[in-house]
Amino acid sequence: MQFPSPVSVQWIASFINAELIGNAEGHATGINEINNVAIGDLVFVDHPKYYDKCINSAANFIIINKAVEVPEGKTLLLVDDPFEGYLKIVQHFSPFVPSLKAISDSAVIGVGSVVMPNCFVGNNVCIGKNCIIHPNVSIYDGCIIGDNVEIHSGTTIGGDAFYFNTKKNRELWYKKMDSCGIVVIEDNVEIGANCTIDRGVSAVTKIGKGTKFDNLIHIGHDTVIGKNCLFAAQVVVAGCVIIEDGVTLWGQVVVNKTLTIGENAVLLGRTGVGSSLEGNKTYWGAPAQDAGLAKRELVWIKRIPLLWEKVMK
Repeated sequence: MQFPSPVSVQWIASFINAELIGNAEGHATGINEINNVAIGDLVFVDHPKYYDKCINSAANFIIINKAVEVPEGKTLLLVDDPFEGYLKIVQHFSPFVPSLKAISDSAVIGVGSVVMPNCFVGNNVCIGKNCIIHPNVSIYDGCIIGDNVEIHSGTTIGGDAFYFNTKKNRELWYKKMDSCGIVVIEDNVEIGANCTIDRGVSAVTKIGKGTKFDNLIHIGHDTVIGKNCLFAAQVVVAGCVIIEDGVTLWGQVVVNKTLTIGENAVLLGRTGVGSSLEGNKTYWGAPAQDAGLAKRELVWIKRIPLLWEKVMK
């Protein structure tokens, strides 16, 4: 999430009651979780496992719970609970604002677009030209829909990320990270019925130009899907996945988090993806492997009883 304008690190320190270590004159341009940080960002870390990753990331400002060596030019904001500091800043710059109308007064809907009955269009949503939004679609605050997009009945765009801060030394182990990202759907996309596309935790979930979704598909937070992809029914994609241009996922494919699927890859039905995959290949199975190899293995498995019979003679 980008701030409306750069924010003094001294103001941030005062706001979250933090001790400043390092550069005390900087200005943060945004706040992001570690998977999406950029230069000028503020990020938090509260576990030693991730200290080095956070401190050496592109982020210039780190909310942390231990004083460690800080690279030149960067800033540590030392607090007891970095996650609570992160939440306080997110809630300040991206507060929840109720929308009490089916179509918010702040929504922008382009020429030629149709929003059918029983839809919800939230605050600051932007819908492009010549779109069709079928009945019972919900588009949450801040989401951006391009031109010539069709979204079928029952779909939800921009629900909160399934993303939690976990601590097993407190009564409630899972504490929700407030989502301050959005969903961007580019031109000429079609989304089937009863799909769910989660907003980014702090950045963007994106569906690329010309991509087509069947019904009952789930896309997790901060996932970026390229142009001209084709997803069949019941595909599930976890958070922070990169799916490059021209990828086809057939029915019931499941993709684990933080992976990359290369361009023009084809994943046959019920494939389970647990590691990144090269483009321009066809995959099948769980875990996913080259489809030709997987089919040959099945042939050999079917031959085991015959081979066993020969051995026993």
